[in-house]
Amino acid sequence: MLIDGHGRKVDYLRISLTERCNFRCQYCMPEKPFSWIPKENILSFEELFMFVKVAIDEGVTKIRLTGGEPLLREDIAKFIKMINDYKSDIDLALTTNGYLLGGMARELKDAGLQRINISLDSLKPDIAAKIANKDVLEKVMYGIEQAIDVGLNVKLNMVPLKDINEDEIVDILEFSMSKNVKVRFIEYMENSHANIELRGMHGREILDHILKKYEIKAMGREGSSPSFNYRILQNGYEFGMIDPHKHDFCESCNRIRLTAEGYLIPCLFFDEAMSIAEAIKQKDIKKASEILGEVLKNKPKENRWSENDENLSSRAFYHTGG
Repeated sequence: MLIDGHGRKVDYLRISLTERCNFRCQYCMPEKPFSWIPKENILSFEELFMFVKVAIDEGVTKIRLTGGEPLLREDIAKFIKMINDYKSDIDLALTTNGYLLGGMARELKDAGLQRINISLDSLKPDIAAKIANKDVLEKVMYGIEQAIDVGLNVKLNMVPLKDINEDEIVDILEFSMSKNVKVRFIEYMENSHANIELRGMHGREILDHILKKYEIKAMGREGSSPSFNYRILQNGYEFGMIDPHKHDFCESCNRIRLTAEGYLIPCLFFDEAMSIAEAIKQKDIKKASEILGEVLKNKPKENRWSENDENLSSRAFYHTGG
């Protein structure tokens, strides 16, 4: 069992397969050139899998593949199958912008992927293009449809932004209802790589939009999930809120992150990390396990996002996923 320095059980590994992304979203990396890390600096799937086995053997029960955009990583389905073949009951999920998903959904499902989270920040082509800096909506919508059709457990993620897409909060809620999938509204996480003119919305502001049309009941968090759930009283539909600005967000954190270059990251807000790359390339599993233990021992108790928006993270989310 993996335990951090604050006594929290860590059983959730998020793996960023690439920093590359085919979007340039305003809240992530709008100014980053379309470049990528040299291939020799990235751990191969075989090398990543060596660490995955260590993590699973020491108690990890949930793995999520992220990016950048993970579907840009060639042969991702083979990596999913490697994990699934090693432990078929692992909770195996993926987060994507959905742009390439339409042509890959069946292959991912057949490889063993169970759940998928898809970003959907607008139902309007022009607003979606403004946020992503690219004409994306048609392909994203097709990806959503294909993921549902092949039987993946789909969740949608929306980042509401003031004066950009805040008037679509209820529209995306109702779209998700119509597809019988869960939506999670994610508070914008202030970071130094985003458009400095962006203004995010706190959870209470997002709920205010929903309360204009629906009565809701707070249901609480699901175990260690970062999502705080609400139920619409009129029809029983449940949606989630990911609210890192709230004081209790980190209390049950059970996550550790691994980047494509082999850095283990204990907290999304902070830059601190330790590399397992050399140990893995030398097939020194004991050393990699020791580094994991050191990272967990030093895992921060909580992030530093706050209600007053004064604290920016210098974390590049495209290195680590969200």
